[in-house]
Amino acid sequence: MHEAAPLTAALEVADWRRRVIETYAQVRAIARTDPAGAHAVWVQQRDELFATHPASPLTPDARAEFAGLDVAPYDPAYRFEIAVEPAAEQRLDVATGTDGVVGYNRVGTVDLPGLGRVALWSLRGYGGGLFLPLKDASAGRDGGTYGGGRYLLDTIKGADLGCDHVGRLVVDLNFAYNPSCAYDARWACPLATRSNTVDVDVPVGERAPSGALAA
Repeated sequence: MHEAAPLTAALEVADWRRRVIETYAQVRAIARTDPAGAHAVWVQQRDELFATHPASPLTPDARAEFAGLDVAPYDPAYRFEIAVEPAAEQRLDVATGTDGVVGYNRVGTVDLPGLGRVALWSLRGYGGGLFLPLKDASAGRDGGTYGGGRYLLDTIKGADLGCDHVGRLVVDLNFAYNPSCAYDARWACPLATRSNTVDVDVPVGERAPSGALAA
């Protein structure tokens, strides 16, 4: 939860979302021919947002020392174009503390080659949106990923890698990013559950921030 005067905070968060949407629009366009180049744009623009935007999830002290997010080099082996498979209906109600309970419906599953099958969720409520978190085996380990898992897709917030020409979902694990609560407890974040946990390491995407808060 972003702390500021209510109007100021609302405008700052809206602008952050606008900037994220613009970044992902560029990413989708570039990735059609150059996924690694798209990833470089994503890293650069996220670094800029974290360093300069008033809605940055970094604390003021962390922002003063910020030298860029810790992101692994791009590996094309972790980019997938996947058909979403049907799954039995399931509801997920996530207690986020400051934001109350956030509800999701499972709308399908995606099979990540060599990694495992994970659930694809749709936000229940106004606006909808696809949500695909992922927690890998290195989560919470020293030098690994954030203990609460990372996000691959969160389309209601603009994090959308699109579909290919036959409607398969683009899931590129190089774009896995930490939820805001990894940086500051003031932010409330739904985290990956067992349905979105795999038992192998995923060595691409954003690594856990230094001194990351426990999930």
